Amino acid sequence: MIDTAFLITAFVTMFVVIDPIGLAPLFVALTQGVPERQRRAIAVRACAIGMIILIVFALFGEAVLGFIGISMPAFRVAGGILLFLTALDMLFERRTKRREDQSEDTDHDDPSVFPLAIPLISGPGSIASVILLTGQKPGVEGLALVLAITALVLCVCLVLFLASSLLERALGKTGITVVTRLLGMLLAALSVQFVLDGLRNFGLMPG
Repeated sequence: MIDTAFLITAFVTMFVVIDPIGLAPLFVALTQGVPERQRRAIAVRACAIGMIILIVFALFGEAVLGFIGISMPAFRVAGGILLFLTALDMLFERRTKRREDQSEDTDHDDPSVFPLAIPLISGPGSIASVILLTGQKPGVEGLALVLAITALVLCVCLVLFLASSLLERALGKTGITVVTRLLGMLLAALSVQFVLDGLRNFGLMPG
């Protein structure tokens, strides 16, 4: 039996943290004046590189933590706090401003690796999330589910990148702000759940 609750939690977590809707306008800004064919190539390359990075951390993230002496419950609490801070940034629009600043820091013609793949797609929040989710459901099945959900979210990201100019016109600045705030509220609740799970695993809270 597939754990439906875990699938929903994983999808919402990865979708909110990667935030394809919030990235779409930045993709438009980064690729202004770029021919449509090259824009499509940049979108595909950015999502592919981001996926590779997240796969690496899903496979080896917990082993690396064990090697340096960090327990999974400790990382779950720390990751939950990090996600909560990300949620606050989304709710108060600091995240969008920081992402815009990061997008302006590059002088390269091809923004697919930086800043799109790193740190906008596979940043600290999404890396922490894949490690937390694979730790929450250990084993091959859990790993496969997390990677499948991550791939699905990045497919959504790719579709929105390819249709970002249409999306921007449809939603408008106010629409994008409203969606970002709603996603921030969801992420805040999920991050608190991560912290509670970590404390429970430490034995500091009743099961």
